[in-house]
Amino acid sequence: MGFGRMGWHELLWIGRLLVLMQLVHGVVGWGKDGHYAVCKIAEGYLTKDALATVRELLPDLAGGELASVCSWPDDIKWYYKWHWTSPLHYVDTPDFKCNYKYCRDCHDSYGHKNSCVTGAIFNYTEQLFSAYQGYSPQLSYNLTEALMFLAHYIGDVHQPLHVGFLGDLGGNTITVRWYRRKTNLHHVWDTMIIDSALKTFYRSDLGVMIQAIERNITDAWSNDIPSWENCGHNQTVCPNLYASESVRLACKFAYRNATPGSTLEDEYFLSRLPIVEKRLAQGGIRLATVLNRLFNSEVKIARE
Repeated sequence: MGFGRMGWHELLWIGRLLVLMQLVHGVVGWGKDGHYAVCKIAEGYLTKDALATVRELLPDLAGGELASVCSWPDDIKWYYKWHWTSPLHYVDTPDFKCNYKYCRDCHDSYGHKNSCVTGAIFNYTEQLFSAYQGYSPQLSYNLTEALMFLAHYIGDVHQPLHVGFLGDLGGNTITVRWYRRKTNLHHVWDTMIIDSALKTFYRSDLGVMIQAIERNITDAWSNDIPSWENCGHNQTVCPNLYASESVRLACKFAYRNATPGSTLEDEYFLSRLPIVEKRLAQGGIRLATVLNRLFNSEVKIARE
């Protein structure tokens, strides 16, 4: 499954080809802008040691910027070699339950346990932990891949409809109109709320949007940061908590007033944008917290 540094240019070429394929198959994940934002925010909260380790692990083409490769798992999942990663971008929950349980929900359509976004976060955290904390030193992992998968999936689990209902595949089968454009509800949350925000409020400049979110982290949300970072029981990562938050937000905001055939316009956009921006912020802060824990101190990992 490895590609290493030497195979990166070949993989990049494949990735570019597969971006075109995504336009046919549909985008899964926050979309490139959302993933870039999560990882760019995280970079600003890394400790000196963690940042040095991240840069050491990144492929050369990344130029030392984690954000530049945070969409890599979306770029490659359509390639046959990487089809097995497709279920790792989300977790389905029972219709209308509005809650998430790891043992009940974390499996793929074939029933394979731990094959979901929260399982993937645990897995790649454990791989990095084993390498940098001296745990199971006999095991060998591709740590470059582990870093990029972990960064991407922490972003994914913060998108509310990546912890959506099984019956509508996280909103993918709910056809709606976003203003005049026909789309589906999942795509609205992956991409279109962010796209509309960029055009309406941020001069179509993602950097300006990220700066606005960072100001909110410093000002409006500063008192919330400790609770975002906390996992309890000295754990490194707590994706079950992130997923539980997401499904509650999906019920309260994503699914509400978004029935099949409905047209979503200003009322929906303006009331949901703050949720999207806060989830991008939480994803970034939590990604940084996990990487800081992995690369700075002894920690433990536990599946709840």
